Order: sequence, then structure tokens, then C-alpha cells
Amino acid sequence: MPERSAPEPEPSDVRIATRFFAVSSALRPYLSTIYLTEVSVPTGTRVDDYLHPEWANLRFIEGDPPLASLGGAPAVLTPAFIATGATSTASYFAAGNMRAWGIGILPMGWAKFIPLPADELADRSCDGAVHPAFAPFAPLGAALRGANDVDAAAAMIDAHFCAMLDRAPPDDPAILAAHRALVDDDLATVADLSAKLGLSERSVERLSHRAFGFSPKLLLRRQRFLRSLARFMLDPSMAWIDTMDHHYYDQAQFTRDFAKFMGMSPREYAGRPKPILGAAAKARAAAAGAAVQGLHKPGA
Repeated sequence: MPERSAPEPEPSDVRIATRFFAVSSALRPYLSTIYLTEVSVPTGTRVDDYLHPEWANLRFIEGDPPLASLGGAPAVLTPAFIATGATSTASYFAAGNMRAWGIGILPMGWAKFIPLPADELADRSCDGAVHPAFAPFAPLGAALRGANDVDAAAAMIDAHFCAMLDRAPPDDPAILAAHRALVDDDLATVADLSAKLGLSERSVERLSHRAFGFSPKLLLRRQRFLRSLARFMLDPSMAWIDTMDHHYYDQAQFTRDFAKFMGMSPREYAGRPKPILGAAAKARAAAAGAAVQGLHKPGA
């Protein structure tokens, strides 16, 4: 796979900015970051991009509702409060003039704040204003609408989650231990994960579905892919063979994973513009230590 040139830049009348806000220390096991994406485009136009596989997110959208689809489904208009579970496939979206606040929910945070097994909303999204599991967060939508002081708005989101901690269920230490193991670059197999946690493989399977949304085998495969993708997002001039995680046997295995998780080939992805995620990956790495949310270390 040869190196390729960077995609053409966006027109000057398109302005996109994503800003990341660190969460307070009490929330670091549960949330990755709070973030704000603002898109300004000529009226009646949209920019499109693909979200990578990631942990759960809550997003509050003001302005033109984006079009979105998960896993190649037809794109539909999103609700103003969209809750998305952990994903194992790319999410397509097309954004017009909008402002979107987002909160990244780590597996410990899902268990802490969301009264649903993670696999019930894995690779799915819902209207958070309607689904009862997300009722405690719905007031954030009205509070964020029209907020001009973005630092104060991010602090308000942080305070909202902190206030929920006292009445939330106790932590399951196995979830945190499993998450820390998953972001260990040297972890390669379900047997390794089972040994690290001191649990049977059957117990790890149950924990994985309940807290992470997917089987441990799929999660390990996803982490391997995301480590490779993150290197490319930080330096798109790299050839894919140089970004490949050391657990890949060969390029063919990596290409199969790319098609599985992104729905396209590495060459197709490299050749398309990334007007939102391209810059956001670098900003996220600088602010939170990882270019993609799936690699975020819990408590970091």
C-alpha cells in the first residue's frame, strides 16, 4: 500500500472547529472528554465524515440536524439529543450549520449512569429525550441551547454528572480492570484477558457484553484496529503498512479489519476528505492523550 497525498482542503467558506474539555478528577473513570463541535457552511450545504468505532456518547445538537447512519444503514435526521451506545462500525454523518456538545461515556460510566446493559444499545442510537434511560441528562439540552460562554457550559455539564455520583450504583472493579487491560497494547487474546482479570473466559464473556457491549474477541480486534487507525489520523502521510499494529499478521488481515470496522478499504478512506475528524483527532490527542475515544485510558 503506497503512501498517498493528503485530500484537498475544505473551501474557505467552510469553518469547522472542535474543542475538548477535560473532566474533573472524580469523573475520569467514567467519562473521556466533554467536547464541542461547531460547523459553519453555506446555507443549504453539508460536510460529511465518518466517526470511528468508539465507546458511548451523548450529543446535544443545536442548529441544522445532521444526517447520520450507522453501519451503512440509510442516513436519517438525528434528534436534538442523540444517545449512541458503543460501536463496532463506522458512523456516517453529514452536518450543516450546527453546534454539537458531546460527552464521551466510558464503560465504567455506562455502568454508573445508564441503567441498561451495554449490549442493549451497542451499534445503535436513540432519541435521548424519549428513552427513559437517558431522562436524567435531558435537561442539559435546554441548558446548553444558546450558551455563549463555552467554558461555563462545559463546567455545567461536568457539575451535572458530578451531582449524579452520590445516587449512582457502586462501581464494579472488574469493569475498570477489564478496560485497563483492553487499552494495553500487549494484550492479544481472550485467554490473556481472562488471565489478567483472574476470571474464567465464560465470566469475561458475560462481563464484556454487559459492560462493553460486545464479545471480548471483537473488542480486542477493535482495539488492534483503532491503534492502527490512530497513527494514520495523527500522520496521514504514513503508509498503511507503517501504521499497522504489531499484532497483525499481514496487510490482508488489516484490510479485512478495515472493511469490517469502517465499511471501506484503507485506500478509499485515505482518499476521502475528513473535514471534522481529521483535525479533531489531533486536538483530541493533545487534550486527552488519545487520537480516538476507543483508546482513551480510564482515569487518564
